[in-house]
Amino acid sequence: MPQHTFKLNGRPVTVEAEDDVRLLWVLRDLLGVTGPKYGCGIGVCQACTCHINGKAFNPCSVPVSKIKPTDEITTIEGLPATVGKDLHPMQEAWLAHDVSQCGYCQPGQIMAAVAKVRQARAAGHEIGAADLDELRNICRCGTYSRIREAIKAGAKNM
Repeated sequence: MPQHTFKLNGRPVTVEAEDDVRLLWVLRDLLGVTGPKYGCGIGVCQACTCHINGKAFNPCSVPVSKIKPTDEITTIEGLPATVGKDLHPMQEAWLAHDVSQCGYCQPGQIMAAVAKVRQARAAGHEIGAADLDELRNICRCGTYSRIREAIKAGAKNM
């Protein structure tokens, strides 16, 4: 069986998996990283959102064979380490704004929010309404107004 090596949450990992296995299943089933959730399997709901080299992506639609040994995958479990704290500022904002209801989509929501804040800053501005409108993560509980407020608050502390 083929071996695949990459960095996961700051540590090198090697797994044996067929080349066509989606990265989400490698993370969840082979590596025991359950923060990224399975929702649709085609990158639409974005419950599985993680970061690859600092940018948001959906591992449900990426075969593990597309991940290079130099790629850094960050999941919600590894996000706090990116700032050297117990919780990332975006996670703290989520708690402060009481965003979660069922909580299923929240890891993906937070990962997308952090990437969007970074993207806005790389473009030379703070996150605004137009940036928030670009986020497409689905929340079946409908906590979108709290999500938007938490993103703005979290961005201030990032």
